[in-house]
Amino acid sequence: MPGRGEPRAGESSAAMEAEADPIRNLYIHVPFCASKCEYCAFYSEASNGDVMNRYVAALVRELELVAHDLRPQTIFFGGGTPTLLNLRQWERILTAMTRLKLTGASEWTVECNPATVSADKARLLRAFGVNRLSLGVQSLDAGLLDRLGRVHSREMVFRSFDLLRAAGFDNLNLDLMFAIPTQTLATWRATLDEALALGSEHLSAYEVIYEEDTPLFAQLKAGRCDVNEDLACDMFELLVDRAGEAGLHQYEVANFARHSGGGVFEVPDRACRHNVNYWRAGSFYGLGPSATGYVRGVRTKNWSNTARYCDQLEGGRRAIESVEQLGPLARAGESAAFGLRMNAGWPFAEFQRVTGFDLRREWADDMRALEAGGLGRWQPDRFHLTPRGLRLADLAAQRFLRP
Repeated sequence: MPGRGEPRAGESSAAMEAEADPIRNLYIHVPFCASKCEYCAFYSEASNGDVMNRYVAALVRELELVAHDLRPQTIFFGGGTPTLLNLRQWERILTAMTRLKLTGASEWTVECNPATVSADKARLLRAFGVNRLSLGVQSLDAGLLDRLGRVHSREMVFRSFDLLRAAGFDNLNLDLMFAIPTQTLATWRATLDEALALGSEHLSAYEVIYEEDTPLFAQLKAGRCDVNEDLACDMFELLVDRAGEAGLHQYEVANFARHSGGGVFEVPDRACRHNVNYWRAGSFYGLGPSATGYVRGVRTKNWSNTARYCDQLEGGRRAIESVEQLGPLARAGESAAFGLRMNAGWPFAEFQRVTGFDLRREWADDMRALEAGGLGRWQPDRFHLTPRGLRLADLAAQRFLRP
């Protein structure tokens, strides 16, 4: 039997020590949108003033219930469209976070839509400590924006970008999508060139995924659009090449960031530290309707229903729908799968520190198979995916999951 303070089988000493420390990462889901995009499978609903006010009050209560266990170094407001909240609603949330000593994160991101950014809102967020904004651009082609059901125009993107710079934000991300139905390589190149010319510190670019229960999936099943895998591969290669030429370093399958320092590095200076925590199997609280949290090996999921979420919190309870506690090996397998999305892969020593398992022992056959297929590379200090492996990261990751 292990003594007090000694790691149990399959558990690292770092994980044991973390049990006594507050959680350093916080995600908050804002479920409201002006309209539902054709491709979106995230939980969201149409904005409504009364419902939004009720949500804000419930969120403040949820923050109060977990604040004792939080000292956030990264905060991420995602959605939905967080910037649909009005100034008074934002003030209520930010004032509560200040009272609860939850501000002051070294990285504090808010997702925003170019159609819902205002100078007053940007100044308010900046004044309370938000220092990173992620602008949901998706495309700079007017026809494709309409095809996706986006509510903003290409002109709004440029106007919002300038507005955010004027408000003092020096860490901006642009979100793009590729392999959109009817999108050509030429239109993708034009969007990339215009987006990169803005000079943002970070770029995220995702291939369209046909999620069930979305209009885009229904169109695919009805034969109104199709998937061109060769074209998607060409678009991905163009993305990697053009981003690199513009000084943005790929550090994860879909993410690119600037680096101001010299020498060898695994993660660029302007990488999204909140997301790096996900890929490195760190704990985080997830608040808001549908939000998932992962705290000390226990995964929770809130109700994907704003009314039920509010009902629970108005009764003084967390709005948790499900709780799952994975065994040590299953947790380590998930950690391996997520971490291999990063260009740096998993350093063996770091993986063992985080999970308590040796990647070279439990997953040796899987790593050899990926290397033999040209998808992975086993080096003396780490295992990482090749450029082709990163393109097929989801497929490669399946090999590392364990029951």
